Amino acid sequence: MSTYVHAGWRQPGRPLASSLAAALREAVLDGRVRVGDRLPSERHLAAELGVSRGTVVAALSRLREEGWLVTGHGSGSRVRLPRNLGERYAPLSVDGRDALLDLRRAVPAAPREIVTGAVTRALARSAGVLLESGEPGAGLPELRELIARRHTAEGTATRPEQILVTSGARAALAMLITHLGPRRTVVENPAFFDTLATLRRFGVRTVPARVTAKGWDGDQLATAFREAAGGAALLTPDFQNPTGALMDPRARREVAELAARHGVTVIVDETMRDLDLRDRPVPEPRIGRAVTIGSMSKTVWGGLRVGWIRGPAALVRELLLDPVSGLYAPPPMEQLVACEIFPLMDGLLAQRRSELRRQRDHLASRLGESDAWSFSLPPGGLALWLRLDGVSGETLVSRAATSGLSLLPGSAFSPDGTLTGRLRVPYTAPVETLDRVVEHLGSALRP
Repeated sequence: MSTYVHAGWRQPGRPLASSLAAALREAVLDGRVRVGDRLPSERHLAAELGVSRGTVVAALSRLREEGWLVTGHGSGSRVRLPRNLGERYAPLSVDGRDALLDLRRAVPAAPREIVTGAVTRALARSAGVLLESGEPGAGLPELRELIARRHTAEGTATRPEQILVTSGARAALAMLITHLGPRRTVVENPAFFDTLATLRRFGVRTVPARVTAKGWDGDQLATAFREAAGGAALLTPDFQNPTGALMDPRARREVAELAARHGVTVIVDETMRDLDLRDRPVPEPRIGRAVTIGSMSKTVWGGLRVGWIRGPAALVRELLLDPVSGLYAPPPMEQLVACEIFPLMDGLLAQRRSELRRQRDHLASRLGESDAWSFSLPPGGLALWLRLDGVSGETLVSRAATSGLSLLPGSAFSPDGTLTGRLRVPYTAPVETLDRVVEHLGSALRP
């Protein structure tokens, strides 16, 4: 068998050329074929694989059209990665070309050229980091300065000593919950499922307050803050996950007043803050006296485990005194890579916002053709939050799974098991994949 494709590459019911193209793509992504390698001649590949030369020609032509090969006169075909792989928001795996179409998580692929360039530059200037102990702490001074500067530019004056670098947003939340030890915490209903799982893991009693695409229920917020007096509140006011709602300035002031009145520490999850899909993105004012959590997971790449806490300098010092704080610190080299990416964030965000805006509008247009659900177009974020008509989210998800589409029902985002008539559908995939998602959902409506 050729070293270029795996055993069993022929797929029953699929044309040989399509199967061969898929196998060669997989070989590149698995690293069995290196970018820059020259493939054997068409005649040689045909003989080695036991297929006709025409099959090889058709497979290579498809790969050439998709950008996987470049062919020079007299020099054969060399492997490359398509440019759109390094620019698209969605990981390649969500396309489900040969397997399950999995949209349970709305996460980005790395911007390949930006990340590889940042790694190269970080390595070139790593001497200062490598000559130090590498022990965990508050974070590289340069990175803390860059994060503080970004907060200040958005209207929240911040000093580097107010920043604590963590290994992602979940690590930041775990640190804060461990330190604060709240008996009760106000949470949104719905809320991000990982957030709810983290709170449950620490035995925190949640007090839900309703939020829809139109905003936060003021009466429920007031009641929840009163019940959680002396505890904490965990909110996502910027393009809330999963509703995409954006909290208006008046509601932010009311939250700050409620927190002061009832002695509640407000923790704001800002991981979605930069995913503003309005025509003219303008950062909203932050909630006064709130502790904020940020990360690069939704804007850059989840594999770059860099997040942060922004709060009073005294709080940062207290968090660092906890002997387990080092468990939540990212490696110094990873922080150095983040330092190289931060100056490029504005350009990257413009590109990703444009792509997400186009995909959001496409999915909304396609889903809008059916009366089986309704939704509001979110001003930002990563998903449409559907209200279903005549079928539960669990039922629709179960039916869709049998045809190869995996989604999460509304109840997965509820702290109390409600929202059974809701469904989250991310628009993070390319439009061609979103068309398939709509087809799967349409089939799932017909039991």
